[in-house]
Amino acid sequence: MSFIMNILGSLAGFYMLLIFIRVMISWFGGANLGRPAEILTQITDPYLNWWRKFPMFRTGYIDLSPVAGMAVLSLVQTVCNTTARYGRMSMGTLLAIVLQAAWSVISFVLGFFIIVLVLRFFAYLTNRNIYSAFWRIIDSISQPVLYRITRIFFRRRLINYMAGVLLSIGTLAVLFIGGSLLVSLLLGFLTRLPL
Repeated sequence: MSFIMNILGSLAGFYMLLIFIRVMISWFGGANLGRPAEILTQITDPYLNWWRKFPMFRTGYIDLSPVAGMAVLSLVQTVCNTTARYGRMSMGTLLAIVLQAAWSVISFVLGFFIIVLVLRFFAYLTNRNIYSAFWRIIDSISQPVLYRITRIFFRRRLINYMAGVLLSIGTLAVLFIGGSLLVSLLLGFLTRLPL
């Protein structure tokens, strides 16, 4: 059993590496990379396309479906490696691994949006050329988050743009820090469960 779990964990890790390479290649859309890239696309795209069906992983120009797909593969790899190492898996350990994988994705997304909003904040303060292509992409990423957060706190009232940006950064930072503390407490509790 240990041997099979080691092989499955290694396969999951190798497939994650292939997906990572595929994502990197996609950033060079116009380049013709030949037959190896075609083979890589045929191997990874069916899995990635399944994750792309979920609209919650897409916002503006950003497609986070590969992150979700790789998080699930990381979860599978961790479960396989833990089972191979200890010969069995307790329910508490399994729940801790699932919680840790879910928090990894959530914290990545929160951190990403915090960085985008901080960039937007400093660009606004320094009067950068906000009409360039880069800032249009930043705006297309940040606007849905700004809209949702300001609507939670202010309903339909209009507020100053900078106040909305600062409120959004603060809210996401509190969620990030509070979530990290809560997950740490839950992980400690789950790993002690004798299930």
